[in-house]
Amino acid sequence: MVVEIDEETKDQVRQILSKMEKVVYLRVFLDKENCMYCSETQSLVEQLSELAPEGKLPVELYDVTEDKAPLEEYNVPMTPAILVDDGEHKNIRYFGIPAGYEFSALLEDILDLSRGSTQYLSPKAQEFIKSIDQPVHIKVFVTPTCPYCPRAVRQAHAAAFLNPNITGDMIEAMEFQELAAKYSVYGVPKIVINEKVQIEGAPPEPMFIQKLQEALS
Repeated sequence: MVVEIDEETKDQVRQILSKMEKVVYLRVFLDKENCMYCSETQSLVEQLSELAPEGKLPVELYDVTEDKAPLEEYNVPMTPAILVDDGEHKNIRYFGIPAGYEFSALLEDILDLSRGSTQYLSPKAQEFIKSIDQPVHIKVFVTPTCPYCPRAVRQAHAAAFLNPNITGDMIEAMEFQELAAKYSVYGVPKIVINEKVQIEGAPPEPMFIQKLQEALS
């Protein structure tokens, strides 16, 4: 199924992506035999690529029904998945279609990687995050209709951008219902850090940093 971005939104996206500086890759992992929203995810990212300055936002598609090696290479456990990759980062990930409110988070992630910096977190928070020297995995469960979810996703992805020890995942709860049930996701956003610290709702920055510290202790 094709997801068609309306003309007004296309104009807004063109304006946002016109600020891109260096190339960012959208690596998209699909399972065309057994995957909810894989075709829609492919359609969405291909339209995004067309709206970006020429050559700045290439899409690379991996069909896991034909070759499972990329899943292992990029450590992708499920589909559809999008890795936002500037050639250095492979830890900023979307599982499920980034539709609805999450679309804005994807655009902002692309700009951060393209510019090589993020202003999403304060300098003090950035300093702490850069100092983390052990693996951190942040899962953010979302739904497309949740207006507070992009903030939580951006916190996780900004942290992943700042430190290669951190992996930030957006997970669309309705597409991955078994996973959402495993983590008792009854409302969104829900954040799970290193399997042991959980946050209900989109936390203010001080709480986000506090919970990161708890997960590291």
